[in-house]
Amino acid sequence: MAMFRTAALAAAIALVPGAAALAWEPTKPVEFVVTSGPGGGTDTFARVVQSIATKNKLINQPIIVVNKGGGSGAEGFVHGKAGKGDPHRVVFGTNNAYLLPYVAKLAFKPADFTPVASLALDEFLIWVNGSAPFDDAKAYLDAVKAKPSGFKMAGSQSKDTDQTLTAMIEQATGAKWIYVPFQGGGVAATQLAGGHVDSNTNNPNENIGQWKAGQVKPLCVFSPVRLAKSEAIFNGKGWGDIPTCKEAGLPLEAFQMPRTVWLPAEVPADSVKFYEDVLEKVSQTDEWKEFIARTAQTPRFMKGKEFTDFVARDEAANRKVFETEGWVVK
Repeated sequence: MAMFRTAALAAAIALVPGAAALAWEPTKPVEFVVTSGPGGGTDTFARVVQSIATKNKLINQPIIVVNKGGGSGAEGFVHGKAGKGDPHRVVFGTNNAYLLPYVAKLAFKPADFTPVASLALDEFLIWVNGSAPFDDAKAYLDAVKAKPSGFKMAGSQSKDTDQTLTAMIEQATGAKWIYVPFQGGGVAATQLAGGHVDSNTNNPNENIGQWKAGQVKPLCVFSPVRLAKSEAIFNGKGWGDIPTCKEAGLPLEAFQMPRTVWLPAEVPADSVKFYEDVLEKVSQTDEWKEFIARTAQTPRFMKGKEFTDFVARDEAANRKVFETEGWVVK
């Protein structure tokens, strides 16, 4: 009789929706697809997540990081798309996931991916050479406006984030630069430090080495609020001492790039929930907080509707620039 009651109870539990089903977990090695080359910001992002997830046993399978940065990251997204339905292929990117198809004919579109989360926002600043006669953004912009196309703005890639921000500044202020693209923010930093260009819009982490050496200096940050306080980096100033660009008189309050994570299309809903939970736990660790502070990013974990709403707003703002500049491919 006891055995009958036990079996009956087990059968009853099995009839309760979801009661007997285990939540999805990886059943084979997980591939972290990085849409940049080794050493880039997206690569560092993915490898920090890998390290924290492994150390804290948040994923019960090995994690393999694969760099596919060709075509400004398009190679990685095409590879991710090929894993349709497979939640073991996780793609790490930025807003390039939904903006790249606007400016180039590519073999993927945003609908080929399932949004998972964004963990941080990369900030952008106006930087000039350390010996430049400009100590604030207004003075530099006045000089640029007085000599249209007489100054060079360095950036990473063409029709990508840096050039988009440059176009936004031009549209908002009437300034006009010669935009010079390079293969990555590190090269743009070196070119500015060497005096081969007049400015760049690098992230904090891309120019920090040159700032420490006094080879470059920040004029303002495109954020609604100042960056978090930090130890002094050069000449007694740290990240929190840099004025916002709005404070400096630029009619452009914010420009921030999300650090995003995606799955291929048509993956199980509970696999999305699994990675949302893993990434949220990662964002709460001391290791992640240290990484964010060290790279002067803004911590902001987004998932679900908050994430998709952010993407919609960011896509609309960037699309407007692409259309004005004539960059949208037909």
